[in-house]
Amino acid sequence: LAVCKFCTLEDSSLSHQHALSWARAPAGCLNFNCMLILLPVCRNLLSFLRGSIQYCSRTAARQLDRNITFHKLVAYMIAFHTAVHIIAHLFNFEYFMDAQLNRNSSLLPFVLSEIGNGDNASFLNPIRSNETNPTIVMFTTIAGLTGVAITLALILIITSSMEVIRRSYFEVFWYTHHLFIIFFIGLVLHGFGRIVRGQTEKSMNVSNPLVCADHFEDWGKNDSFCPVPKFAGNPPMTWKYVVGPMILYVCERIVRLYRSHQKVVITKVVMHPSKTLELQMKKKGFHMEVGQYVFIQCPSVSRLEWHPFTLTSAPEEDYFSAHIRIVGDWTQALYEACGGDKTEPQEAWQLPKLAIDGPFGTASEDVFRYEVVMLVGAGIGVTPFASILKSVWYKHIQNNQEVFTKKIYFYWLCPETQAFEWFADLLQSLEGQMTEKGMTDFLSYNIYLTRWKETEAAHIRVHHEAENDPITGLKQKTLYGKPNWDNEFTNIATKHPGTKVGVFLCGPPQLGKSLEKQCLSHSEANVKFIFNKENF
Repeated sequence: LAVCKFCTLEDSSLSHQHALSWARAPAGCLNFNCMLILLPVCRNLLSFLRGSIQYCSRTAARQLDRNITFHKLVAYMIAFHTAVHIIAHLFNFEYFMDAQLNRNSSLLPFVLSEIGNGDNASFLNPIRSNETNPTIVMFTTIAGLTGVAITLALILIITSSMEVIRRSYFEVFWYTHHLFIIFFIGLVLHGFGRIVRGQTEKSMNVSNPLVCADHFEDWGKNDSFCPVPKFAGNPPMTWKYVVGPMILYVCERIVRLYRSHQKVVITKVVMHPSKTLELQMKKKGFHMEVGQYVFIQCPSVSRLEWHPFTLTSAPEEDYFSAHIRIVGDWTQALYEACGGDKTEPQEAWQLPKLAIDGPFGTASEDVFRYEVVMLVGAGIGVTPFASILKSVWYKHIQNNQEVFTKKIYFYWLCPETQAFEWFADLLQSLEGQMTEKGMTDFLSYNIYLTRWKETEAAHIRVHHEAENDPITGLKQKTLYGKPNWDNEFTNIATKHPGTKVGVFLCGPPQLGKSLEKQCLSHSEANVKFIFNKENF
């Protein structure tokens, strides 16, 4: 039988012997991966680790920014090993059943199946009768019931995590992801059924399987040197793997719960024409760095949903702010709760209560550690760089502070003109102030309308010969189409030999792959491009 030491010498059990290995090996991998799956979503733990590690190694700290990617990879491995584990056990149970149906005392599997039928004290075959079937056993044992619950929870979690569902029906993704509670409860209980059984160590000392497997017809007889072997279920091991991460995650949720009850005051609400909601808030003891993000909950919209938003304010300001693009049900409900659909301004007491968790660190925190910086934002992905540019303004212009960064190249890619409205004011202010201070060389920015072509924009140039750009109001003219990244990287490498250039992106994965490829191809002995991407 599957879990018996005697089966190594049983020719008829060769295929089953492999099925057992195919079931047990993925089970060990599942335990290990389930130990890891919760760690990447412990935001406060990662934030603490990032703050501690970056003093020793920025490269190691940057790996923590890939936490969601790591979380997905571990989830894929859990799904794969679960499938292999299930298929292998289906073969095992068929073999268990065959051993009960082939009632031939000259066959070792049947003899092993009969052990324990009398007092049921020591048995090997979990199917105890030939009048049942594997399906009944599956739904009447701890291992079977928990296995079904685990599998169903995992299927729902994995399928609802696909990008098309996550982006279009975020609530479905959010609620089904909380089935992980059922998954882990079932996972811990799964091994307590002890269906996987083997010969006890004490029994092996008196009934050596290498010798006694060929004499099974004489087991227990007076003149036999092989007593009837004793079997026991393997002790559950999964809880040893997951109890530590589960405790860490519970502590994480307690910290989040404590933060969610701290009072948040909305000091200002701005409705931008491009259907972008700006919230300016204050919270006691709140401290941030550039490029960080927070999770926002609005209890009047949903008590369970928390959504991440990049902070667009600078650390030097006495408030923190977030710009929220209205793209789904939750953001639309928040927009309406803040009076976005009303013509008259809302009174302070009419504004919804908010809960804030964070701030949490991202790759953009390292921006001032590079002498030369490239900032690339796509659409609303420009938000972390708003915080950076504001902080630059405060450090250089208001406080006359010296920073390590000597040059910033800023690229903003937008499909349509409406996306420029809320951010153009900040760029205009920076442009004017830096001109007055004689710092025009510090910040170079290029704005691209990616869905417009030069031919489509020609009539704008003909009718607008003013000094400032007709779309953004900036002195730097808007460019049309997509950037030639190869030329941009080559120019920067030529201008700044012997430097490390930090490349920071907040945008789609396709753009990230393109920029990462450019960083690798243009990194030479005299200049090195280091790619950083926002992940949350």
